[in-house]
Amino acid sequence: MYSVDLDPVAQQQAEALPVTAINTFLELRAVLETDPWGGRPLNPDNPKANILTYMFGGLGSAVSLILDEQRLVHIIRIDWLG
Repeated sequence: MYSVDLDPVAQQQAEALPVTAINTFLELRAVLETDPWGGRPLNPDNPKANILTYMFGGLGSAVSLILDEQRLVHIIRIDWLG
């Protein structure tokens, strides 16, 4: 299992999510605890990088930094396009 934490800016972005997005964001966090490598590389030219993007709720995206040695997923950005 990985720990999942949020950058202070990402925390503010999470708190600003609409009510309809909260459950899907929480589901994404739960998935990241067990399968953090399921996202897409932020930079497609560097597919082995540890910065990945994930979609949630159809209109949301999150960017995370994965630190395998610490078993940590650090969410650095959350966007909601709705």
